[in-house]
Amino acid sequence: MSARPRFRRPLAARPNPLDNEFDLIARYFSRPAPSGYLGVGDDCALLPLAGGRHLATSTDLLIEGRHFFADAQPEALGHKALAVNLSDLAAMGAQPLGCLLGLSLPAVDADWLEQFASGFHALADSAGCPLVGGDTTRSISGIVISVTVMGQVDARQALRRDAAMVDDDIWVTGALGAPDIALQLLNGTLPMDQSLLAATRPTLDRPEPPWQFAQKLPGLAHAALDISDGLLQDLGHILEASKCGAELHFASMPVHPALQALDTGTVQQAVLAGGDVYQLCFTAAADKRQAIQQLADDAGQPISRIGRIVKQAGLHVWSADGQTISLASRGYDHFS
Repeated sequence: MSARPRFRRPLAARPNPLDNEFDLIARYFSRPAPSGYLGVGDDCALLPLAGGRHLATSTDLLIEGRHFFADAQPEALGHKALAVNLSDLAAMGAQPLGCLLGLSLPAVDADWLEQFASGFHALADSAGCPLVGGDTTRSISGIVISVTVMGQVDARQALRRDAAMVDDDIWVTGALGAPDIALQLLNGTLPMDQSLLAATRPTLDRPEPPWQFAQKLPGLAHAALDISDGLLQDLGHILEASKCGAELHFASMPVHPALQALDTGTVQQAVLAGGDVYQLCFTAAADKRQAIQQLADDAGQPISRIGRIVKQAGLHVWSADGQTISLASRGYDHFS
């Protein structure tokens, strides 16, 4: 199980710990996995296969009004439904094998289905992740989409969250912040700016996870996850699992160029805590820098080295003038 929230309030202190999605999963659905398995807690579960490989699998729900707007273009929604799951495979360094689709609709709309299927199959064909089964049913209200992906990865090289090492570099792919700004514009949190929305909404509606680049990272990177709930919150999962800390430098962050005219506080919040990015955050030894950069250059994949893993617990972000950056929240939660 992995986190895929959107249209939510920032995390805040709550008296009932089970209001938090991660505590809920840990209490009710985390059980010891059989020997050789990796169970609940990472981006994908890993099941042993013959020949030293693991089957990587993950599933996600997208619910109308919670994870996407009612006016979302069906072609883009079909793309996103699969993209957010391919992002989980990328986080493990896994090669896609196939997927399952569950679709619950309030009514049958042939035009909507044709466009949705077009977007879904286009990405499935590109990623080598064919649709091999699923289910459809009528919903009481709103559209509900469930996708399960399956992939494979070398059992010894899967990019697990508990594999970060002290003095590792911390890298991210792509650019950060734009999906959160698009969401704020659409929700009314920020005053509507049509030109800014036009520049940022495509990143919200059609995420492009680096699934091709990620398949080349096993053997170079140590730990990884996809950025779905906010960089700080998601990186925090690596730090907790690997029992270490991190230091980040905001000046090194790949801020989406559309955010340049916004005030500093808004940009920092969007970049560090904004979700729905579906890019990769990973750690690797410093002596792998040249190889990783060359791999990214060959793939045409933008990457940025944003900090390092440290021994002392905690996550600190430094501004260009050496000041600590503090945020109102570090990410989002399904149950807020």
